[in-house]
Amino acid sequence: PGIYVCAKCGHELFSSRAKYEHSSPWPAFTETLRDDSVAKREERPGALKVTCGKCGNGLGHEFLNDGPKRGQSRF
Repeated sequence: PGIYVCAKCGHELFSSRAKYEHSSPWPAFTETLRDDSVAKREERPGALKVTCGKCGNGLGHEFLNDGPKRGQSRF
């Protein structure tokens, strides 16, 4: 339980309350902690490249409409 932060700069990214089990080997979250927690840019249809909102460290992707509930994203 707690807050997940950027490994590079310590910026707060996700709350453990938004974490859920997914078949991916990576941690999965439904939402960021705050609107400015991450920056996003479209990489391909349905997938956004996600970086730390403070330092730009690469965090992976946001997969649109791939969350645990209909219409939710998966980070």
